[in-house]
Amino acid sequence: MNRAARPKKHFGQHFLHDADIIQRIVAAVAAQPGDALVEIGPGEGVLTLPLLRAAGALTAIELDRDLLEPLRARAATAGSLHLVNADVLKVDLGELATRQPLRIVGNLPYYISSPILFHCLEYAAHIRDMHFMLQQEVVERMAAAPGGKDYGRLSVMLQLACMVEPLLHVPARAFRPPPKVESAVVRLTPLSRAVLPQVAPEALRQVVRMAFGQRRKTLGNTLRGVLNADDIRACGIDPQQRAERLAPADFVRLAQRFSATRATPAP
Repeated sequence: MNRAARPKKHFGQHFLHDADIIQRIVAAVAAQPGDALVEIGPGEGVLTLPLLRAAGALTAIELDRDLLEPLRARAATAGSLHLVNADVLKVDLGELATRQPLRIVGNLPYYISSPILFHCLEYAAHIRDMHFMLQQEVVERMAAAPGGKDYGRLSVMLQLACMVEPLLHVPARAFRPPPKVESAVVRLTPLSRAVLPQVAPEALRQVVRMAFGQRRKTLGNTLRGVLNADDIRACGIDPQQRAERLAPADFVRLAQRFSATRATPAP
């Protein structure tokens, strides 16, 4: 008989156990035979096993080596499970997409969820979709519209790369041990190459990071050094605006202008 694993605080582990929530997540993923499934942080395998049975094969990336053998034993008759004992931030996800785009699933540790999201974005061209369980407030930031306090760097960068769909709320009692925050499940679907913004990724990252670096200041102040007031006006944007008032497409124009000014030699 498999004994329940003891959650480790230093890994930020909270194991999902609510059967209804598990079923709803599995239904949302709707895995099919042959899907290239990758699970980040499988834990005790409550999502791993039903997904593995549906798809026939699954790659699970787990940092805690103590969870590997119990998970391998549970999955022995469910399908072909490939376990990777590694920090997901050091995994080349592109190497896992050998035949078709990846379908990524994960109950992400709260303390490192944003870095994992940005890491996955680097491989968006290799990904079909992502279903993540995250802190509720993070999901709200991911899907936030311009103008509110939740809208920020994460909102802009994700919405320019993916369709963001919050799917369901997950109460703290659904986990062992219960976290001090509520959770939610979100679906991210990378945009097709045809509709992705035509902008240098590093320029976009720098402009968005600087614009939101000091939220209370105007763009004319936060972007000083990369774009002057005339450059900002040339993008159809008032330099007296704050970053939280701009739509994601506005940041694309600013980043394009930034790239153009860097490419133009000074007279």
